[in-house]
Amino acid sequence: MNPARIVDAFPAPSFRGTQKQALADIRAAFDVDNDVVLVRAPTGSGKSLLARAIMGCARTLEEATPAQPTGAYYTTPQVSQLDAVEADSLLADFNVIRGKGNYSCILPGEHDTPVNQAPCARQKGFDCTVKHRCPYYSDRAIASAQPLAAMTLAYFMQTAGSDVFGTRDVVVIDEAHGLAEWAEMYATIELSPERVPVWDDVGVPDVTAADDPVERASRFAETLAGVCSRSKDELTNSPELSPAEVARRDRLSELISELTWFVEDYRNPESPTTWVVDQVGGEATSLTIKPLDPARYLQHTVWDRGEKFALLSATILNKNAFCRQVGLDPARVALVDVEHTFPVENRPLYDVTQGKMTYEHRDETIPKIARLIVRLMATHPDEKGIIHAHSYAIADQLADRLAAFGVGKRVRIHSKADRDDALAAWKATDSPDVFISVKMEEALNLTGDLARWQVLCKAPYLNTNDSRVARRLEEGQWAWYHQSALRTVIQACGRVVRSPDDYGATYLADSSLLDLFDRTRSDTPPWFSEQIDRLSTPVLPDFDQDNALVDIESTSTVSPSRRQRTFTTRQTRSETDADRRQNHPLSDVWGDG
Repeated sequence: MNPARIVDAFPAPSFRGTQKQALADIRAAFDVDNDVVLVRAPTGSGKSLLARAIMGCARTLEEATPAQPTGAYYTTPQVSQLDAVEADSLLADFNVIRGKGNYSCILPGEHDTPVNQAPCARQKGFDCTVKHRCPYYSDRAIASAQPLAAMTLAYFMQTAGSDVFGTRDVVVIDEAHGLAEWAEMYATIELSPERVPVWDDVGVPDVTAADDPVERASRFAETLAGVCSRSKDELTNSPELSPAEVARRDRLSELISELTWFVEDYRNPESPTTWVVDQVGGEATSLTIKPLDPARYLQHTVWDRGEKFALLSATILNKNAFCRQVGLDPARVALVDVEHTFPVENRPLYDVTQGKMTYEHRDETIPKIARLIVRLMATHPDEKGIIHAHSYAIADQLADRLAAFGVGKRVRIHSKADRDDALAAWKATDSPDVFISVKMEEALNLTGDLARWQVLCKAPYLNTNDSRVARRLEEGQWAWYHQSALRTVIQACGRVVRSPDDYGATYLADSSLLDLFDRTRSDTPPWFSEQIDRLSTPVLPDFDQDNALVDIESTSTVSPSRRQRTFTTRQTRSETDADRRQNHPLSDVWGDG
């Protein structure tokens, strides 16, 4: 790596805000031989442009000896972020590669068939005459041969050990704050009728009833892997498969790999990973096997893939804690802070707390928040807003309350099935509709009039019923618990202010958010501390449904019948699993085989 090239490699014709200083700081951090540089860059700092400049420092073929890696990877957990990078003309030299399921076969009669179900996947020994023009293999060949390759973190991890995508000189990970959590999710094994094609061929024990549930789960995993292997071999030996059989074969392959990794890691006395098992229903019911410490998993899938790393995010809150979670030596890691260039007065926080939103207080607080939202509608009669509801249960209760108050015609909602379509429709409307969202605190760009105000309904603490969370809290990891919630809050606050001349208000409805700020003061980035220090209580109009609808037109509303269908339509288990897979971060590579 040659950090001296970083300024020349910056892709924009000029610098904005503090970008030039950020590049100088990043260069200095690499110049003193750090292996990893954490770049804490807030919204609007141009992280993708900084990423491109860092990648431009990678060793070239002309500079390398035969044994030295060259080139750079760009990867991000967010599919939407990869979409944004691909659409940016300043990053035209990023060669993007996605999972096979994102490409269509070009053979006659197969144009609607994804590549992972094409004849080359269905027929044994199939010789594709147009493989050189196949959109997937073409993109893969280009990305593997060119110096700058871009992909999702799911695809990046899946290609670990690949002959096609080997080690490179520089790896840049964008939106890296949740790397430990993403790795845990990727390594989690979900065993259920929907996820295990041979479910009816095995007897699922009650692993939680055993003296050692994880040991019992490992023995079951060995048995299940054997059944999966025999079933997969039958399919593999078949001369031709249907698309459904291809999907079954690929899922069996995935499952065998997951189960084998778990058993090997669990039985390895030198592995630092702690495994936990959830099985609520007992014998014959679904179970989930989860890793607590993904450091070894990350070593193989990420840290072995490059020589120098840059990890970019607005919310890497504590360097030492982050390094500990992802298996890095803090002595070889530097933290670079990029200043926020958005005026603090353009991103105000308002205290409109209505009480606690913990489970035992929620039924008392939600009606108050619904009344608050009506008053905020009146405060912003001609501006779109978004309500971060945290869960579908909270979203449904708020929507019902608002409908009962008579303001439902200004409210839009979504289900798990129509999440993306509902969001796109709300963003496209010119009407000042209010969108009640679930889990949209990250990777959402609501620039300008797309949204001028938002409400955080609940402090986004992790679910303590999750075995990983419960285990960590038993071990006293409360700082991690609070840091995780703060990270999500900071991410959420960046949704409605996207540039220095943009503006948007964030209203805090859960009193637990104020307690969170107090508990995490030492871990809060300076620019967000500035927002907290300016926290104020606004003067809102009295509760009046008519004032909340003063600028709304009936033509922009969501009909009550549609809203009721969203709440009442039930899905089969396979449909629910399909929806979950479609919106899952691993959807980019699921079924690639």
